[in-house]
Amino acid sequence: MAQIKIYGVKEKLNLIKGTLSNVIHSCMMEALEIPPNKKFHRFFPMDKEDFYFASGRTEAYTVIEISMFEGRTVEAKKQLLKLLFERINSDLSISPLDIEITIFETPKHNWGIRGFPGDELALNYKVNV
Repeated sequence: MAQIKIYGVKEKLNLIKGTLSNVIHSCMMEALEIPPNKKFHRFFPMDKEDFYFASGRTEAYTVIEISMFEGRTVEAKKQLLKLLFERINSDLSISPLDIEITIFETPKHNWGIRGFPGDELALNYKVNV
């Protein structure tokens, strides 16, 4: 299970939502073996005056937060980061300098999904990759 939040300046982010969502999900499927139908993305387009970031970044600056069940290996998470930086750059021409990604992992029992604690769900995919 993974939930993804994407933040950016609305004038830039709104133009690329569909493509960015597809890029992110392709990386999740490859690096973490997330099934194709498990795509949970939320976009937060922000007014410029509400989105402060360090100098050296452009208005393409994008923050990606990934919340997921714990259990993936360090190697799988590093592969995910690598793929995200590469594909966002190649498919959307956004420099890795303008991308920040944070992965938040929590135990399954801290999730509530479809009326059950996450550790009581029968998943059709593996988490320990």
